[in-house]
Amino acid sequence: MKIELLYFPVSEERKLRTIADELVSNPADRRTAREWAAHLAVSERTLTRMILDETGMSFGRWRQQLQVILALKGLYAGKSIQALSEELGYESVSAFITMFKKALGKPPARYYNETRLS
Repeated sequence: MKIELLYFPVSEERKLRTIADELVSNPADRRTAREWAAHLAVSERTLTRMILDETGMSFGRWRQQLQVILALKGLYAGKSIQALSEELGYESVSAFITMFKKALGKPPARYYNETRLS
């Protein structure tokens, strides 16, 4: 069985901690980097640079890491793909499946079945 190395790096930087905390408590939040920057009273460029410097990831990749981790947690807790898609704020199940497949190489049901049986 291949073990996936997934992590959601969280900085001690106050602005990034605020974003991380809010995304963990509301993973369906689809605010863009520009919207987060306005919310935190910094420029979008400053925020995106800060995220890259602190996490080694772009804003989109950083948020996707959290979504994948939460999706896996939900799958192993027995949640349906439909429910996970809604909880994570995807407009459709197919959009969620596409994100999951891009991140882990397999659709969620297949990934779950293969790792659960390994």
